[in-house]
Amino acid sequence: IEKIHVRHILLKSEDDAKLAEKVLKGGADFAQTAKSLSIDDATAANGGDLGWLARGKMLKAFEDAAFALKPGKISAPVKTQFGWHIIKREER
Repeated sequence: IEKIHVRHILLKSEDDAKLAEKVLKGGADFAQTAKSLSIDDATAANGGDLGWLARGKMLKAFEDAAFALKPGKISAPVKTQFGWHIIKREER
């Protein structure tokens, strides 16, 4: 089973997600940005780290975006039932 290591920042709105994306593309540290902006109480404190995830274990939109990323890259905002995510793929 293919697994990838991902981090995410969960935000309430598309506008918030676009702002976070801009900050990250400007060179901000992903983990620090997750700690300060993410509304995911379970992962914000550890920099948005979701650990190693396998296909079929995530919401489809999130999974499709995460698996499409190259290691070290950051996604555009992705909408799920929980809000808007910025996803960073760590390694495979």
